[in-house]
Amino acid sequence: MAPTSTPQTPFGRVLTAMVTPFTADGALDLDGAQRLATHLVDAGNDGLIINGTTGESPTTSDAEKSDLVRAVLEAVGDRAHIVAGVGTNDTHHSIELARAAERTGAHGLLIVTPYYNKPPQEGLYRHFTAVADATGLPVMLYDIPGRSGVPINTETLVRLAEHPRIVANKDAKGDLGRASWAIARSGLAWYSGDDMLNLPLLSVGAVGFVSVVGHVVTPELRALVEAYTSGDVQKATEIHQKLLPVYTGMFRTQGVMTTKAALALQGLPAGPLRAPMVECAPEEIEQLKIDLAAGGVQL
Repeated sequence: MAPTSTPQTPFGRVLTAMVTPFTADGALDLDGAQRLATHLVDAGNDGLIINGTTGESPTTSDAEKSDLVRAVLEAVGDRAHIVAGVGTNDTHHSIELARAAERTGAHGLLIVTPYYNKPPQEGLYRHFTAVADATGLPVMLYDIPGRSGVPINTETLVRLAEHPRIVANKDAKGDLGRASWAIARSGLAWYSGDDMLNLPLLSVGAVGFVSVVGHVVTPELRALVEAYTSGDVQKATEIHQKLLPVYTGMFRTQGVMTTKAALALQGLPAGPLRAPMVECAPEEIEQLKIDLAAGGVQL
């Protein structure tokens, strides 16, 4: 059984969008994935996003995606919400991935806005509802117009929230005003998908985070959200400010690149990246060390 969820926090409060470890020759490292998942849950994550952007999902096969979900479930599925990324820019393919994730045992689905083909809002509505209709799993939408090219408008989010299984949204839109309106009008459980805005989004009604920096600072993220929800805004602000170098450093280039570099520095499973992603250059790793140290991360 996955951890208990509530309508307010259907996937918990602190989730990390986990990288996909690969072996030196580029194959899926399932043992490494299990060890990394265990480390992240031990650190305080309520859940893990598998096969998301940070998991290099564009370069993993459908079979690899299922294998990865299965391996992580075996390792930590009794202690954490395992949410499978199933979004593509092809509705039929997304439905197939959603059904495969359900068969494998995933606890929920993450569905990103279809990218590149730039559908209109009605197309987004039909896409998300079709995938949500395909399984009995709870769904977290993923709104990231910087990657997808199209935002999910507030009116569309309100319509989608009427679906019984669409329960949450991962917000990487970077617009606190639009987030405020969407949270107020939709009632969706709101998760920050932009680490620099973790605290600001809590202030307008978010319930938690889907984080990249959670790979290295999960305890601090948990302390931040717990301080805020207990009413200690000053402490939450202090933690936020302490983490600013980490937030900045982990996104000087693509987050998956810096995350795998940071994990390697800590001796944790990561491995190489699949093309077209590339490893951080030596000077980027040196800057990352400086950024992480400034944020209190032990290497």
